[in-house]
Amino acid sequence: MSTADVIKTDQGRGNLPRVTVASELATAEIYLHGAHLTHFQPQGAKPVLFMSSESLFEPAKPIRGGVPVIFPWFGPKAGAPESPMHGFARIRSWSLDSCEVQTDGRVRVALGLASEDSSFALRMSFLVGRSLEMELEVSASVPLTFEEALHTYLRVGDVREVRIDGLDDVEYVDKVDSLKRKRQPAGGIRITGETDRIYGDTLGTCTVHDPVLGRIITVEKENSRSTVVWNPWIAKARAMADFGDEEWPGMLCIETANVGAGAIRLEAGQSHRMRARIHLRPSGA
Repeated sequence: MSTADVIKTDQGRGNLPRVTVASELATAEIYLHGAHLTHFQPQGAKPVLFMSSESLFEPAKPIRGGVPVIFPWFGPKAGAPESPMHGFARIRSWSLDSCEVQTDGRVRVALGLASEDSSFALRMSFLVGRSLEMELEVSASVPLTFEEALHTYLRVGDVREVRIDGLDDVEYVDKVDSLKRKRQPAGGIRITGETDRIYGDTLGTCTVHDPVLGRIITVEKENSRSTVVWNPWIAKARAMADFGDEEWPGMLCIETANVGAGAIRLEAGQSHRMRARIHLRPSGA
């Protein structure tokens, strides 16, 4: 296959520009709106990411599902609730900096975004192969403090049957229980209701055991000290206009992040790179 056969640029949903990858290893779809990965699927496997059927593909709105890029704040902006939730990076149009097929067959796509005042620049890179590697690089030209997350929506067979390993004995903030601080007991995480937790001071890999789809998804990370686990459950799903009322059992967010007390501080001239690697294997393999 030639490079032109593997990588294409066109207009996707809502006439938003996108890059599509179709290699012998995997397929993927990346929108320049938000540097947003909406699809990743190793050849011979089911899609790894969840996308809501109700997602909006509009220039001023975030895309629901896939991997939103959260920057420079997480959740509502402190002191400015009118500001966009989870920052502005996911609703900005990024530039396509480069696309290339590597000698091993993997495809690298890089996108960039510069601040209007030139105080910082962002670079979001995707390496698409049998596994998915993502890197968000922040370069500061002035002192900068920020939060960041790769808000990854994983597709699961039934979230009520899933077990998440890798966060035992880690302290977390429970956002659905008055921001109480708790410690994760041994035995893994089971989703039994609305879940919105920020696990702090953890560099560990999360492993998602999905018996319904018969597969295991690992989420490894570098330079990330926060992990967010989220599922809206019934009431929250129904309250979101861009999320299907009955879609919540089919998704689980495992977010690679630096948020809250884990926010990043850069001095002028410094840069920071946060990476995530998602790998899929059959159960029992």
